Amino acid sequence: MPQLRFAYLLGFAVLAAFLAASATQAHHGWAWATDEEFEITGTIKSVRLGNPHGEVTIDVDGEEWVVEVGQPWRNDRVGLSKEMLSQGREITVHGHRSAKEGERLVKAERVVIDGKDYDLYPDRTS
Repeated sequence: MPQLRFAYLLGFAVLAAFLAASATQAHHGWAWATDEEFEITGTIKSVRLGNPHGEVTIDVDGEEWVVEVGQPWRNDRVGLSKEMLSQGREITVHGHRSAKEGERLVKAERVVIDGKDYDLYPDRTS
């Protein structure tokens, strides 16, 4: 009987790990975003760079939008730093918005600051 209980617990643990990994991949991949290209311009309100990806909150005509930028290594590779993402600076974001109705969330492929492009995903085809 103890072996059967162990087998059930082991099976449950494997299933739970698989489901958790699937949920994480769904968010940190592109599955949650639309396939349609999206562009938005706003003023930077706040920035959090770090793992698993950075987030820039921008004001667009009085509405708050959250922009997911790249992982730290990806931001560093293109020269996107916290100093460049300073509060009050204008930013244009090219990417894909959330597929969830009403959610103001964008996954950035490319951002433009002071006329300079920062292509976070140069090999990605939309």
